[in-house]
Amino acid sequence: MSVKRYLTPEQLVGFENYKYSAQDTSPLSNYVMHPFWNTVVKICPRWIAPNVLTFVGFLFTVANFVLLSFYDYSYYASSVDIPPETGPYPPVPNWVWIVCALNHFLAHTLDGIDGKQARRTGTSGPLGELFDHGLDSWTTFFIPACIWSIFGRADYSISPLRFYFILWNVLSCFYTSHWEKYLTKILFLPWGYDISQALIFAIYLVTGIWGQQIWKFEIVQGISSGAMFEFMMYAGSLGTSLPMSFWNVYKSYRDETGKMLGFWEAVRPLITPLIFFALSTIWVYVSHQHH
Repeated sequence: MSVKRYLTPEQLVGFENYKYSAQDTSPLSNYVMHPFWNTVVKICPRWIAPNVLTFVGFLFTVANFVLLSFYDYSYYASSVDIPPETGPYPPVPNWVWIVCALNHFLAHTLDGIDGKQARRTGTSGPLGELFDHGLDSWTTFFIPACIWSIFGRADYSISPLRFYFILWNVLSCFYTSHWEKYLTKILFLPWGYDISQALIFAIYLVTGIWGQQIWKFEIVQGISSGAMFEFMMYAGSLGTSLPMSFWNVYKSYRDETGKMLGFWEAVRPLITPLIFFALSTIWVYVSHQHH
């Protein structure tokens, strides 16, 4: 049996020459989160590998998903209008939301200090970044899926189909920021990331103290709290993250600071996710029609 090398020798050399380059201009990150993480990482023993911090932080996020999958497997636990065929469907206990808040805080903290631990111990490298961002790509599903459980799928919320597009919205922002880095050679960290993580922690905490019924309201006639959640997700991406990514790509070509790839090489990484989105959406609509 022959073995085909996936990476060329030139690409392997690229791992040795790679240098991490990122820009974070968010006031919340620079004046609150980074000073906090700089303090926390000093407490962390030097013998703990950065990838261990990355993986444990990811497991906290997975733990939230597993916990809510047990208590809210069909997303009706926060709903009042529950279909009779589902049978008894008790609400998620308040202590679960408190645990979710704690897990989310720990996950965000570990994600914030893993790179600092790598630089502190002299073990930073492209494989660690790949591992970190690879796990981050999974959280683009787990975190929104957990938050939707607070609002439910029935009253004062949004339908599963609308939530499906929210998931793609989050994934698109994550993917576009890395496509942006592919072209500009710099990872521009979006302002919305740390803000959203702080808001999610607050939402978990509020729900744990006062219960999910606190979110059962309409802002104005016909616009529910769930619709507000949906609007905030789209506003954060279409209003800030995506425009800034495209602007940074344009600026790198204008100032000739990026890789200066041709049109085909520049857009080629976008083709696979676009095909995946099209096929997934067709499957969702066909499945919905035959439900």
